Amino acid sequence: MTVNKVSLNDRFDIEKKIVIASGTQALVRLMLNQAVRDRGEGINSAGLVTGYRGSPLGGVDATFSKAEKFLKENNIKFQYGLNEDLAATAIWGSQQTELRDEGKYDGVFGLWYGKGPGVDRCGDVFRHSNLAGTSKYGGVLVAMGDDHSAESSTELHQSEYALVDAMMPILSPAGVQDILDFGIKGWALSRYSGLWVGIKCLKDTIEVTEVVDASHERVKIVIPEDKDHEELNIRLGDTPPAREDRLHNKKLKAAKIFARSNNINSIHYSPIKKKIGIISAGKSWLDTVHALSLLGIDKEEAEEYSLTTLKLGMVWPLDNDFVKNWAQGLEKILVVEEKRGLIEGQVKEALYGIENGPLIIGKYDQSGELLLPSNGVLDPIIVGKAIANKLIGLSKSEKLERSLNSLSIDARSEANTPAPDRIPYFCSGCPHNSSTKVPEGSIAYAGIGCHTMAIWMDRATDGPTHMGGEGINWVGQAPFSNRNHVFQNLGDGTYNHSGILAIRAAVASNTNITYKILFNDAVAMTGGQSHEGDLSADEIITELNAAGVKRVVGVFDEKEEFDLNHYRKLCEMVPRSELMRIQEELASTSGVTAIVYIQTCAAEKRRRRKRGLFPDPNRRIFINSEVCEGCGDCGVQSNCVSILPEETELGRKRKIDQSSCNKDFSCVSGFCPSFVSVIGAEIKKKTTEQLKLPNVPDITPPSINKTHNIVVTGIGGTGVVTIGALLGMASHIEGKGAGVMEMAGLAQKGGAVHIHCRIANSPEDISVVRVASGEADTLIGGDLLVTAGDKTLSLLKRDKSNVVCNDVEAITGEFTRNTEFNLPTDGMKLALNAKVGPDNVQYIDANRISSKYLGDSIFSNTVLLGMAYQSKLLPLLKESILEAIRLNGAAVDGNLLAFELGRYYVHNPGFFQEVTVEENNRDKYTFDSILAYRSKRLEGYQGKKLSKKYEALCKKAKDLNENLGSALARGYYKLIAYKDEYEVARLHTEYLEGQIKNSFAEYKQLRFNMAPPLLSKKDKNGHLIKREFGPWMFTLMKILAKGRYLRGTWLDPFHFTKERLMERKLIREYERDVEYILENYNENNHDACINLTLLPLQIRGFGHVKVDSIAKASKIRSNLIGIISGDYPDQKLSAAE
Repeated sequence: MTVNKVSLNDRFDIEKKIVIASGTQALVRLMLNQAVRDRGEGINSAGLVTGYRGSPLGGVDATFSKAEKFLKENNIKFQYGLNEDLAATAIWGSQQTELRDEGKYDGVFGLWYGKGPGVDRCGDVFRHSNLAGTSKYGGVLVAMGDDHSAESSTELHQSEYALVDAMMPILSPAGVQDILDFGIKGWALSRYSGLWVGIKCLKDTIEVTEVVDASHERVKIVIPEDKDHEELNIRLGDTPPAREDRLHNKKLKAAKIFARSNNINSIHYSPIKKKIGIISAGKSWLDTVHALSLLGIDKEEAEEYSLTTLKLGMVWPLDNDFVKNWAQGLEKILVVEEKRGLIEGQVKEALYGIENGPLIIGKYDQSGELLLPSNGVLDPIIVGKAIANKLIGLSKSEKLERSLNSLSIDARSEANTPAPDRIPYFCSGCPHNSSTKVPEGSIAYAGIGCHTMAIWMDRATDGPTHMGGEGINWVGQAPFSNRNHVFQNLGDGTYNHSGILAIRAAVASNTNITYKILFNDAVAMTGGQSHEGDLSADEIITELNAAGVKRVVGVFDEKEEFDLNHYRKLCEMVPRSELMRIQEELASTSGVTAIVYIQTCAAEKRRRRKRGLFPDPNRRIFINSEVCEGCGDCGVQSNCVSILPEETELGRKRKIDQSSCNKDFSCVSGFCPSFVSVIGAEIKKKTTEQLKLPNVPDITPPSINKTHNIVVTGIGGTGVVTIGALLGMASHIEGKGAGVMEMAGLAQKGGAVHIHCRIANSPEDISVVRVASGEADTLIGGDLLVTAGDKTLSLLKRDKSNVVCNDVEAITGEFTRNTEFNLPTDGMKLALNAKVGPDNVQYIDANRISSKYLGDSIFSNTVLLGMAYQSKLLPLLKESILEAIRLNGAAVDGNLLAFELGRYYVHNPGFFQEVTVEENNRDKYTFDSILAYRSKRLEGYQGKKLSKKYEALCKKAKDLNENLGSALARGYYKLIAYKDEYEVARLHTEYLEGQIKNSFAEYKQLRFNMAPPLLSKKDKNGHLIKREFGPWMFTLMKILAKGRYLRGTWLDPFHFTKERLMERKLIREYERDVEYILENYNENNHDACINLTLLPLQIRGFGHVKVDSIAKASKIRSNLIGIISGDYPDQKLSAAE
């Protein structure tokens, strides 16, 4: 098999015909093709593209920007739209260019793009512009992006009826090839009829990548020979009645004639004798074709069942004459369409009154039973069952009955997986981690953007309104509510789009509301684009003042560089540590107030720092795990996913992932003295073990039976999408057909990502990209949690599907709030093994292998790709995969080696055993080992006397029951080794420098973030306020550590502080509890005794955090004592008083 030479620019190279392109890239190629076609026909045209991004069209502007060179060469202008309706108005203006003979060109062909809510927003301009018409050599396509399943939207959305209301023809492509073909036909239709033409874009058709014929000569346009046709284009001196007459009586008729002449609607199966018909379009057509395939119905079977199929390219207006001709002789017609029916009603109207007309069913069957629901989404399983049950009938074919039974089995969930959902979360260091907090008792409303994720966090934040309506729901609610005030989150992108109007409306109504304008200097939700017009924070403040906002306060991150003196001339400016105080003040202020929270998007900050365009603080934060109590207050304060669990002999602590940390530093606010500022730190590069891999025997890739179906899972932002791109490109290099669909959306923010990929011997063999239930041949699992989820397991089938899976435990955002959060790893593996069979799953710690040999876990997905190849799970040549990696251009050498590491793992797994197998820790947790480890530490803590006292009590418990002894050894140690000033000083001075040297290659100095009681102020709640101390603190702590022998004596200066008194009371009380347990222990109260002795492990933290945990433990203690004995005299935890 030959490996073809291809380039990433082929998709935009007019000379290249067969290319691999996504639906979004196809829109670029479409514009280029139209320009070339016009030149070939002697038309001096130009092009205009404008709109507003949003899933599934979130990448349009970025894609067009990258293609600027190709666009400019063909007189095509890409222009960002401030919002959807203004962009649509600009397109309308482009159609007027040559009306007064002032145009530079014969005409301008236009492309507007926007997601469903933006389509709704454009109702007025669409109506006006469609009535007015298009230029004779211009034409307009309206790319409407719909999110039928709300994967990245506030609501499930369908836009066709908005265009129908404007009387705009709608084309519904069923893939990337259709986007290219229908686009050319759409502009020709627009020019011929004078109508704007909609083109429906769904994830399954626009966010897929396919091998297509992109030749500009592919489509042949036929201008209908209609003697009654007149020019229907835009004109001067027009009147409203004349425009309406042309639209209703001439333009729509012309559209139908054009569609028929150019085969926009097409008949597929067409048996000699036909009785049964299926009509569908777009994504539903893909479901239909897929369903027929699953039922085993090909052209020959269709002949047997007398089945004909009609693919509608133009779903409105329906060409009634075409449908009538097709329907002649039919007895039944099934209309398959997702969401609210548009086609079914038109078909019934077209065939109404026909003698012996067919039975037409769709959303409901002939008895009124629901058949194809209008809510949610359809899939090939649902469609296949409808076809088999309602159209063809089971009695005619045992084969069909078997196929239907198979569909029913595939549709059933067999997983019962314990895996929780991996939901999207704020990035590490995201400004929204801090900016979306509100004072206790207050509530906030969400807005459109990344910050809407605050809804599923602990932020007292409610659901959003539509874009641009932020806060106006409260304007209507406030007069009738007992609540006096709310906060409203508003992203700077939405503010720029239309949000300022909502603020003006709130001012006009004098409503008590505080707008929190979250200025992160990027449209982060859709890829970090800059604002149209480069709107700045000071310009927003100026506008707010001009709009009549009563008080505007700027909140800033002190680490970022900007002219603070300039801003202070505009409004009050405070550091972000003052946010809560400012919010409390504004909440009690009448009228409209505003906070402009100025902090750059963390992801954008990271990108800019790599390019040297953003300040990079010469400081890193490090957690001394010896001092850390594992209380989780740092996670509560920062909400940051760069804080990870650190499992130690003394329990779970915290550590900071230095590779993902974006230097927000809000974690330092956690009330804990373990946080150390490392100044001038250079992260220690992981020592990669030099590895000279032997030649791994090549394999013969598996053959393809129709299509080879691959699913790739992973976590958003970890490169999983790249694996799908490599598979698609490798297939194209070999001349195969390929289809890749990215199912990411909001999941790009650390959520669950699924990539569906089909590979075939030729592009024509792929009818649909999305993999249906039970269809996956290969699963490459980049994350065990996503891989073992119900959504993924439903795609697998026993004895068909094979899995390679990374079994590293990647923690979720839940860990920021739940200190004991754990992934049910064993249960997830059990569910995966049960689904496909244990012999069909290979687990690997790909993170550990890629970290050891490549210095970074980012290569783990490519290691899995190599495993899949060597395991004969990919129908591709090694050379084509390697070439795809080279073409991708990102970390080429590392990815090439990662691929070979994956291959070698399959060839010789024993070689990696030392890397991937955890040390057997079973002997580490016996009573003797637990006791010995802690006893030794107590000697360092205070001395042998305390150590011997500890050992004596633990051994008493062990004599009764070893598990009781082990529990006591853990719990008792936790209390008697309390971390007072002496111990914190000792743990820093004895352990910190060693930990620092393991993490950093070099550093200049250490600074300490703590709140020593004798040196610290208190906040309004009486809590000590942390501050940073210089290197001198380390010298002081060395002296203080030596004074630990004064602990508990009359010479101890901390002896009578409230916290030390509380800790000693806890110890005395615990010792009394233990003596009672030793006297009353029996088999019946065993569990309660164990839990009571372990209870101190739940007492964590310092200061007020520790006090809160003691209060919670007090309630548990009372319950446990009641279980052990109802007459125990002292059930109150006196230390918590």
